[in-house]
Amino acid sequence: MKYDVSLELENREESYSFGDVAKQANGSAWLKSGKTVIMATVVIDETEIVKDDFLPLTVQYIEKTYAAGKIPGGFFKRETKPSDFETLTSRIVDRSLRPLFPKGFGHPTQITIMVFSADTESDLQVLALNAASAALYTSDININTAVSAVRTAKVNGELIVNPTLSQLKDSTLDLYLSGTKDDLLMIEMRTFGGDKVEVSDIIVDPMLDPTMGANVIATHTSNAMAEDELIEVFEKTQKALFLANTKYEESFANCKKDVVELDLKASELNEEMLTFVRDNHMADIKSAMNQMAKSERSTALRQLRKNIIAIKDEWVEVELKDAIESVKKEQVRSQILNENIRADGRALTEVRPITIDTNILPNAHSSCLFTRGQTQALVVLTMGGPKDAQMFESLTESGTQNENFMVHYNFPGFSVGEASPIMGTKRRELGHGNLAKRALESSIDLDGQTVRLVSEILESNGSSSMATVCGGYMALRAADIEVSDTIAGIAMGMVSEGDKYAILSDIMGLEDHDGDMDFKVTGSKDGITAMQMDIKLGGISLDILKEALYQAKKGRTHIIDIMLEAESKIEFNDGVLPSTDIFHIDSSFIGEIIGQAGKTIREIIEKFEVAIDIDKKDGKVKITGKNKTGVAGARKHIDGIVNTPKIAKINYAVGDKYEGTVKKIVDFGAFIELPDGTDGLLHISKISDKRVEKVSDVLSEGEKINVEILEFKGNKIGLGRA
Repeated sequence: MKYDVSLELENREESYSFGDVAKQANGSAWLKSGKTVIMATVVIDETEIVKDDFLPLTVQYIEKTYAAGKIPGGFFKRETKPSDFETLTSRIVDRSLRPLFPKGFGHPTQITIMVFSADTESDLQVLALNAASAALYTSDININTAVSAVRTAKVNGELIVNPTLSQLKDSTLDLYLSGTKDDLLMIEMRTFGGDKVEVSDIIVDPMLDPTMGANVIATHTSNAMAEDELIEVFEKTQKALFLANTKYEESFANCKKDVVELDLKASELNEEMLTFVRDNHMADIKSAMNQMAKSERSTALRQLRKNIIAIKDEWVEVELKDAIESVKKEQVRSQILNENIRADGRALTEVRPITIDTNILPNAHSSCLFTRGQTQALVVLTMGGPKDAQMFESLTESGTQNENFMVHYNFPGFSVGEASPIMGTKRRELGHGNLAKRALESSIDLDGQTVRLVSEILESNGSSSMATVCGGYMALRAADIEVSDTIAGIAMGMVSEGDKYAILSDIMGLEDHDGDMDFKVTGSKDGITAMQMDIKLGGISLDILKEALYQAKKGRTHIIDIMLEAESKIEFNDGVLPSTDIFHIDSSFIGEIIGQAGKTIREIIEKFEVAIDIDKKDGKVKITGKNKTGVAGARKHIDGIVNTPKIAKINYAVGDKYEGTVKKIVDFGAFIELPDGTDGLLHISKISDKRVEKVSDVLSEGEKINVEILEFKGNKIGLGRA
């Protein structure tokens, strides 16, 4: 039977059709929003039960280029491997829906989401989850809770729920929240930075630097969001989430298929073995817990199994392994909840010891070896130009896009003591690298440069992604790249039983495995730049989330203090590190810098081995070279050209009055061409006896005006209105 449902949500409409397509799947949904059409299907294998202790769920989000009227670029004209966006969207859907399945669900389950049509304003990640959740909710699987996603942006200080992609481009916040009516399941959040003009107490003399106006300086801000403000955003977004899920459950109630009774995996724990281990080997369990490295802990538990089997030779070792693992998990959680002591003896808020070594690779542009406890990341930075940016295409954008800040995260098996070959990039590696990128990118302004950070995880025992963030920041500073604020990351965890819970700072692998939450928070001392949260127990309340955020801030502040001390000791790889210098000149000198047929600028480039980019509009000069010496030499040469006085045909003196021509209007005044072709600056404060807000309201280029010589500073002539 076919069902059609239309929903009015905040700032968006969604129309669903059930029972019309993919009818042989256990559940399917056809979603239309605007000109976007997405189909989601759910299929389970009812005959097989996977006995391993995990949910055999696979999610695939697939985009078809025909959805946007495109043919795949490159040599092959057929969609091949998933793009980064497809992989990351698949992870988001997986992490949001996984907590819905009942304990013991062992049937292999495949969720497929296909984009058949896409417009330029639709949020495909939100719609993908909503379609998948609708297909699952109305399927014949016994799941009776709707999950949906809401994205919130902040544009010009105003919060917008379910923004269009155009609005999102102008936003300083990107918060993706998924959950049920009552609980949050997954969070993805980042802030955006950019160049802003801020009022300063410094008075800048435009005669000394004609590119600067009075009372303003240009700064780059990270836009980190304070915890208090972020909590208010969560509250508003969660209300939208509640209303959306309420509508979904009410509207989809009559669309559900008859439930198929499925066998769940029964607990296979041997009660006799559990009792024996609890009564006789708790000391051995605690000793194994204190082995912080995963390989060492596994060795200790394996030796315990062998010791017990030697006595109880009739027991099956696989069953004993499950029993020991269960007792170990009980002990980890009980010790935290009842004694406020963690397996390694730390307090709940304590961060493991940290060491930071910068530029340990002499021929890399910069590097940082960041070690926290038994997690170690070697982050290496390489600088390039605009041509080194990563090109990519997306359904919702026309043409090819360029990514000039990249973070690539690698997690080899040896980092956790596993004998496994290094293969292609996995979903987890892509996701962790993306999180680190989002954490750092709002705090840097590359101004045309391309930067690639590669994080090689050499050892891992909890939160290698946060080690990547910290090491990434240090590598940026070790390359002498300006960062608006010090950015660090910390992973938070939680253990709960009933109404009792404990929040953990800087979780290790054992606590991640046996705990109920993995909550990664990055930012400065003042606020948060990115976060990612996954819940294993079916949801988290906003009150607990608040507590975790404030506890994370304390831990993050502690880490930043250590990073600042290490930053003060950085020694640059001067012989290897490329250098960049950006400054402004009076645009009237650009012709002299370029020279006849480009002769002068070519000589500078060849002599100092640099690249020079000049913006003729605002006089911005960017010099890039292999080392600081060449860049400094080129800057000095250009300064020499700019500061050499022009030979004036008229012997100007203070008090002389002339008719001049308005040659160029700038924010702080106008450049006036005097009778012999010499330029003078008529500052905005000298244009009129009354305050002038905008120069172009009073003067226009090419206009003839009378001016008076007021002063000379070097080769600069200051003018007033005659």
